[in-house]
Order: sequence, then structure tokens, then C-alpha cells
Amino acid sequence: MTSLQDLATPCALVDVARMQRNIARMQARMDALGVRFRPHVKTSKCVDVARRQRDAGARGITVSTLKEAEEFFAAGFDDILYAVGIAPNKFAQARALRERGCDLKLITDNAAAATALGRFGAAHGHRFEAWIEIDCDGHRSGIAPEGAALLEVARAIVEGGSALGGVLTHAGSSYELDTEAALQAMAEQERAGCVRAAQRLRDEGFPCPNVSVGSTPTALSAQSLQGVTEVRAGVYVFQDLVMANVGICSPADIALGVLTTVIGHQAEKGWTIVDAGWMAMSRDRGTQRQRHDYGYGQVCTATGDVIDGCLMTGANQEHGIVSCTGGAGSSVAERFPVGTQLLVRPNHACATGAQFPEYVAVQPDGTLARWPRFAGW
Repeated sequence: MTSLQDLATPCALVDVARMQRNIARMQARMDALGVRFRPHVKTSKCVDVARRQRDAGARGITVSTLKEAEEFFAAGFDDILYAVGIAPNKFAQARALRERGCDLKLITDNAAAATALGRFGAAHGHRFEAWIEIDCDGHRSGIAPEGAALLEVARAIVEGGSALGGVLTHAGSSYELDTEAALQAMAEQERAGCVRAAQRLRDEGFPCPNVSVGSTPTALSAQSLQGVTEVRAGVYVFQDLVMANVGICSPADIALGVLTTVIGHQAEKGWTIVDAGWMAMSRDRGTQRQRHDYGYGQVCTATGDVIDGCLMTGANQEHGIVSCTGGAGSSVAERFPVGTQLLVRPNHACATGAQFPEYVAVQPDGTLARWPRFAGW
């Protein structure tokens, strides 16, 4: 494997220079704001990527599955936050990781799970660490900062025998914004809500050493993180078209793309058919309701230069449809002959990355390397 032409398609390419710039930008911002940065590795699920985040200054990682926790712990990452609410069917797997030396933190937003966790720990002579999930924006799960349930869950954690490690929140609704003012306001709402929850716990005598916030848009928009101890963000490492629409990056910052090959044409429709369908790009149409709809992805040359007016407008399982507006006036068959390689930038880097067992990393000098990624729960 010495050049792009040697690659079987579709395959996932990572532009390492762009990725390194994204990593450096986020870490510099967190350093300037005086907080610890704990990247969310669910985007890449790749040890090669996470090591570069750690080398830049990240401390600890965030995961979305216990499979990720196992893989990254085996690779030498031991400070891990599992940022999905814990359920009883996962207690044993979590305990096994912790007893092997993994400093695994769990989260919950309800007293039932907290009580069950404490009982399981007591039955097995183990003390878990649990953080409380805070809802700062009504986006998903968590407890309102002023909610009565906050103290109820804290009591269930402590009285059940687990350690209360802190509070965390995720401003997922920031993905729906697209102005600097709105993003800054959401970042402050996220910060203030989580800090308020921590203060309520402390006022009632509960320990709350960690106050964890984060999403890529709010991390890159926050003006102050007073009272916050750490920030989590994930998609920033690759960026994607949804983030470009939000306004915290440009398409030129997107480090992930799917290399695909032209396999035919529907000339009367102006279509170019490629070998990357939704099994490669994913079904994520996250830009559909944003200010710029990119279809299934933005079409570029194989080396990453945007082809103006060209999008992947349709996708079947293994077939993608590329449509172009304007152009050079030539037919699609002349413009993109069979065998031509194209690169498609994704709507959602996490979803597109999940379609592949590895990345092909394109180094700044043009050399290629294979970086394994993993899947599963």
C-alpha cells in the first residue's frame, strides 16, 4: 500500500495534518481556559488517534461503551469515564475492569440504578465510583440542576456504599445552533447548570470533586469555565459537515473522508454512480435541517479538494449517487470516468467512522498507514 490507487474502496481516510490541527486547537483552548481535557474517544474508537490526543495534553478519556473501556485500558489508558447511564446488566463487566486496575467512573441519573450499583458492589466486596448526570438543556437524559432528584440520587449513591465522584453534563442541543452568540450562551448555560448542581450537593454535605461539561460546539465557544474541572468533547478530532454548519469549523478542517470509486453513470439524470453507499457513509442526514444540506456528503477529489457543486445526493446500500450543479459543461462520464477516485466528507464523523474496521491515515508526506478501530459493546 504505497498510494491511494492501491486501496480497495470504499475506505475511510484520515488526513493526519488536519486531525493534528484540530487536536492542537482544542487542547490550546482548554489550556487557556484552565481546565483538564478528557476527550471522548467514541468518535474515532482508535488507539492511534487517542494517543495523539494524550500526547497533546489530554488527561483521561471518555467512552460510550464498556467495549471501548476494555480496548483502551488494554492499550494503556486507565483513567476512563463511561458516560452512558449504567444498568445492572453491565455491573459485572464494570467491576472486572476496575478490579484489573482501571480507574473506571460510572454515571447515573436515577436512584434505582444507584441503589442497585451499591448492592452489587457490597455483594462482591467492591466500591464503585458514580457521577450524577445533569440535564442542562432538555436534550436527553439527566437531572435538572434544581431538581429534587439530585439529592435523592446523591443519597442513594453514598448510602448504598458507592463513592460520589462528581457531576457531568452534555449540551447536545448545541448541535442545533449556528451563531456565535447562541453557542456562547449555550456554553454558559451548560457551565452554570452543572456548577449549580455541584454547589447544591456541597451545600448538603455531599462530596463533589469533579464538575465535567462538554460538547464540541460549547467547548470551542465557552468564554469562561469557572467552577468546571474538566471538559469532554469528541467529534472535534475529525470534525464533520454538521459541525461546519454549526459554525465551529470549516469544511477545510474535516479530517475524515470516505474514498470511493466511480463505477458507472446515469447520463440522462446527470448522475455519477460510486461504490460507497449508506453502508459506507451511514444513513446520517444530520445536515438536512441545517442551513446547508450536504445530502450524504460533500464530494472532493481523492486528495481532498472540494469539487464545487458536487454532493452525494442519494445512497443505496452499496451505491452512492453523485450529482453536480454547474460544472465544466462536459458530460458526467467525461468529467468522472469509470475508475476515478473521489473523496466524500461525512455529515457525522462518528457515524461514518463506525462503518469501517480501520482508517487509512494519510501522513503529511503522503505516506499511508493503517490504524485499526473497533466496534461493539
